[in-house]
Amino acid sequence: MDAQAFWNVIGNYNQQTKNVQIILFMILILGIALSYTQKVKWSAKFVLGIVNLFIGIAFFSYYGTEPIQKFFALPLFLVCGILFLYECYHSRDDRLEKPNLWQVSLLALYLLYPLISVMLGNNYPQMVTHIMPCPVVSLGIVIYSGYKRKNKALLTLLTVWGLTGIKSVIFNAYEDIILLVCGLYGIILLINEIRQCHPSLYSR
Repeated sequence: MDAQAFWNVIGNYNQQTKNVQIILFMILILGIALSYTQKVKWSAKFVLGIVNLFIGIAFFSYYGTEPIQKFFALPLFLVCGILFLYECYHSRDDRLEKPNLWQVSLLALYLLYPLISVMLGNNYPQMVTHIMPCPVVSLGIVIYSGYKRKNKALLTLLTVWGLTGIKSVIFNAYEDIILLVCGLYGIILLINEIRQCHPSLYSR
């Protein structure tokens, strides 16, 4: 997949889904706020599930043009969406803790994603918005890190996509360095989860 094909998909997606993206972004912020305030503990996972399913179906299935989008990205986002919804029900009483300094910094970078894209010389519609694969996964990793109980399969899939942020250099999408940083953060989270589940592996 070359850089121009990458940006063409983004442009078509943004032009055709602008209003839906605005609505989903507002719902996403509301859902996260409700979880952080403990009013609806599971709402952040629920909206992340819906948004991941939307990205999979709309961005990759409908607007995607390359095999890697259809056979790698599409199933990954569909599974992430399903797992978020599963965790919404299975761990519905798990609390989303207040973000620490590192998480606040990453949340701020998520909010700045479109601005950074514009500052890098991109113009609408060929620019990165909040409801796109890389920002959504960045947000997903950071939000999910605030829950005590974590589904390691979900965290692994999010981290795998996070590490694709290395493509920021290949496609001149330097804003996706944010994604790469979140992917590295995901690796730290996974290591901590493995340590908690198998402490004997680290006591030898």
